[in-house]
Amino acid sequence: MSGKEDVGNTYPKVDMTGGSTRFPDMEAEVQRYWKDDDTFQASLEKTEGKPEYIFYDGPPFANGLPHYGHLLTGYVKDIVPRYRTMAGNYVPRIFGWDCHGLPAELEAEKQLGITDKGQIEEMGLEKFNEYCAQSVLRYTDEWKDYVTRQARWVDFDNGYKTMNQDFMESVMWAFKELYDKGLIYQGFRVLPYSWAEHTPLSNQETRMDDSYRMRQDPTLTVTFPLTGAREGSAAEQTLAENPELGSTAALAWTTTPWTLPSNSALAVHPDVEYVLVKAAGDNEFAGQSFLIAEPLRESYAKELGEDAEILKTFRGADLVGFTYQPIFDFFADMRNGFQILAADYVTTDDGTGIVHQAPAFGEDDMNTCHAHDIELVIPVDDDGQFTAQVPPYQGQLVFDANKDIIKDLKQAGRVVRHVTIEHSYPHSWRSGEPLIYKAMPAWFVKVTEFRDRMVELNHNEIEWMPEHIRDGQFGKWLEGARDWNISRTRYWGSPIPVWISDNDEYPRVDVYGSLDELERDFGTRPESLHRPHIDELVRPNPDDPTGKSMMRRVPDVLDCWFESASMPFAQKHYPFENKDWFDTHHPSDFIVEYSGQTRGWFYVMHVMSTALFDRPAFKKVVAHGIVLGDDGLKMSKSKGNYPDVNEVFDRDGSDAMRWFLMSSPILRGGNLIVTEKGIREGVRQALLPLWNAYTFLQLYSSKEAQFDTSSEHVLDRYILAKTRDLVDQVGGALAGTDIAAATEAVRLYADALTNWYVRRSRDRFWAGDAEHPEAFNTLYTVLVTVSRAVAPLLPHIAEVIYRGLTGERSVHLADYPVAADYPRNDELVQAMDITREVCSAASSVRKSNKLRNRLPLPKLTVAVPNSAQLADYTDIIRDEVNVKEVGLTDDVDSVGTFEVVCNAKVAGPRLGKDVQRAIKNLKAGNYERRGDEVVVDGDIVLQPDEYTERLKAANPESTARVEGLGGLVVLDTETTEELEAEGWAADVIRGIQGARKDEDFAVSDRIHATLSVPADKEEWATRHADHIAGETLATDFQVTTDELTGEGVHEVMKGVAVQVARN
Repeated sequence: MSGKEDVGNTYPKVDMTGGSTRFPDMEAEVQRYWKDDDTFQASLEKTEGKPEYIFYDGPPFANGLPHYGHLLTGYVKDIVPRYRTMAGNYVPRIFGWDCHGLPAELEAEKQLGITDKGQIEEMGLEKFNEYCAQSVLRYTDEWKDYVTRQARWVDFDNGYKTMNQDFMESVMWAFKELYDKGLIYQGFRVLPYSWAEHTPLSNQETRMDDSYRMRQDPTLTVTFPLTGAREGSAAEQTLAENPELGSTAALAWTTTPWTLPSNSALAVHPDVEYVLVKAAGDNEFAGQSFLIAEPLRESYAKELGEDAEILKTFRGADLVGFTYQPIFDFFADMRNGFQILAADYVTTDDGTGIVHQAPAFGEDDMNTCHAHDIELVIPVDDDGQFTAQVPPYQGQLVFDANKDIIKDLKQAGRVVRHVTIEHSYPHSWRSGEPLIYKAMPAWFVKVTEFRDRMVELNHNEIEWMPEHIRDGQFGKWLEGARDWNISRTRYWGSPIPVWISDNDEYPRVDVYGSLDELERDFGTRPESLHRPHIDELVRPNPDDPTGKSMMRRVPDVLDCWFESASMPFAQKHYPFENKDWFDTHHPSDFIVEYSGQTRGWFYVMHVMSTALFDRPAFKKVVAHGIVLGDDGLKMSKSKGNYPDVNEVFDRDGSDAMRWFLMSSPILRGGNLIVTEKGIREGVRQALLPLWNAYTFLQLYSSKEAQFDTSSEHVLDRYILAKTRDLVDQVGGALAGTDIAAATEAVRLYADALTNWYVRRSRDRFWAGDAEHPEAFNTLYTVLVTVSRAVAPLLPHIAEVIYRGLTGERSVHLADYPVAADYPRNDELVQAMDITREVCSAASSVRKSNKLRNRLPLPKLTVAVPNSAQLADYTDIIRDEVNVKEVGLTDDVDSVGTFEVVCNAKVAGPRLGKDVQRAIKNLKAGNYERRGDEVVVDGDIVLQPDEYTERLKAANPESTARVEGLGGLVVLDTETTEELEAEGWAADVIRGIQGARKDEDFAVSDRIHATLSVPADKEEWATRHADHIAGETLATDFQVTTDELTGEGVHEVMKGVAVQVARN
């Protein structure tokens, strides 16, 4: 060794620990450095002019605080660009803010104490929107702190906001482009309507998270007495042939009794059989006859009587044209109303097979009734309350009116069945109130026009992770996509840029796509595109010769999802600026969000990009699962079922949290339960092994090591080849955005590095860098390489290690390592990995037999296929397992076998009668292992939980499986006095090493040591004195049976003590 004063003082070259051994403290030091050094900007400058990697960042609202979902995606949004930058791409990362829409308005209303729309209009639209503009950026500082703390590099200063004029102008352009292509129209349709927020929603919004919730609602089966048949209808002939139908009633079922005052027709399926039933029993309906679908008749046995008589049977088509008595007389003069219609959507899954039609509140109802020119009535206002058209219920919220409607119908003798059901029902994804469906005017994107092209582009040009989402969750949604309602009857949002004549006698529609166009026609350039300023742009109608009518903007604003869909081009103010850039940098290379965005951001971007540019918006998308609380339920502040993020940052660090989230199944579409134990496990799996390897090198180095891959030592060659594989695997996984695969490769490597390479190389490091420079150079090379390879995954700890070893500016300014720069040795890696598995299996036998590792044992027999490949590694196995002899054999069966037994209780329900065949063939040995599965008799596949394995060996307690190799090890556990003495000496050495540490001796310090032992151990101590002295650097070593006194006395084990002093 070099001079002992140099040992342990070579590294760190730059100390990024802040003098602490706690990872959170180191992270704080690293972040201070990054800020002062402007390292992020330097990484952009370094790669400017290189091929760009385009990444879209789904913008959050800043009127709420970030949560675990944002944390999760934030880490991915940092890892991929960080890797791409090191790999030689230019990756600008611009933060964005969603500012418009219901989320912003509702938060503003909450802060202002506003409870209804009228209060906004009293306050004044200008003041309300000004408040919204301030409110949406309320938590920007908290967001910046949060994002920075998680080591996410992103440009906040130049971030876009959807409320900025440039962004809004691009949105206006998109609307006009779609309109000019014939892909936007105004229609009158039944839409999901939020009475709480006074606005229609789009169909995809009703499929967002938590939109469907369980709710209890009444269901009614109501009588509709037939009164005759319409002239020329099928029913006219049916009635003539069956006059008894003139005194019967149709039974119709509804889950929305509040729509019954609007009943306009009934619908039957033309091909379903309906029966005329005479009710039996002793209730009020006994003796009366009713029409009901035959498949549903028995479900009404309680109401109609078990002995109800079937009088006649009719096809649905024969009933079309019957008229009936209205339930209420509110709309008795309805044009073409109160007749039975044919509709293919009627089913016999539930109800009566006869469907009540309220066309203002059901899309199918509206289409069916419109085809028969039935007058449309809408007795419900924007507050979801009944109007004066239905006086008994005027002013009542429709859901609240159910009770009175049911009571009135029961009094009229019209209710056959009244049952309360619990069902899944759509709610507003923002306010949480139940929606209604209501006919109203709205603006739509004609998605159905290009739906097939969306399906095609998704299938052929977008890579999904997990892959099944492409043609599954997303693909199926695209196949059923409907026209998109993009108008909202609200205030804070991008305006629908449409001006219409205020006089129907002189119709005219103008659509604008730029500020220039507005200035051209209105003579002024708007300083704001927000309401009410944009509404003040009014001009005479050029098509009105009287000069009296005016062009006024339609009052609606755009769905905020229309803006989110425009983000790729609107953030660049396309096409007014950056046109060439966007045309060559779209679609994006990568995006990531929660898988529920297949109904949200992923979907609307795909719609917009297909419609505008005939190409997808993104090439690669990672759709992650849900983050759950520690009880497996949705995270809830009130339940306190998840660890506070800031507490985790302060206790374990951001890298630990990053590792926990990134190494979980969540990035492959699974869900993740967040626990403190899981987060700490991440520290143990990755951070500590790398840190321990670094501090190990730091501890024993007396001079700077060199970057060198030329060592011939077998352990060095192994870890260098493993490092090559690591670079190849992690780089490949990160290039493919498979972050979970990257973390798994690091986890396995970290175990090999610390629990194998460093531990097996201790003697060389103990001897010092003068005697074994190859060991120090190799570990230095490996650590510098690994810190670069894991920098995207563990950005803080990688920086501490890299700068500590190299003194360079930043690991994040280094190039990502290239596998070809490191020696490849597949044979060595395979053999050494098998060696490790053999040693692990042997250690498990030791553990199960409670035999400590320092006790040498006579022999280990290794039975594996092609055992000769381990011949050069028997010395390592012998030393690692601490045995005197290692025997190799290919004959595994001579040592023992594993018997596979079917778990019939688990497999039975799935396999049925095949479970007996599986049991019989397993006993006969007619099976083979395929990974975790067992294939029996050629075609029965048993999953891991459907079978167990039993070891059949001469001595099962001394035998263990070598994982993944189909081999076994047998450990001879018989000991001798000589072996016991040797093991005892090893225990003494361990104890003296502990005493050296307690005395704070340097690793190179030579010492005096006196060992006090019981009389019966004196001979063992004397026999192994030279070995003990050599291992503990004791230049003067004495053995005594006397008790030790004075300074430097330490207990080695029970009855044994040592007194140590530095030379």
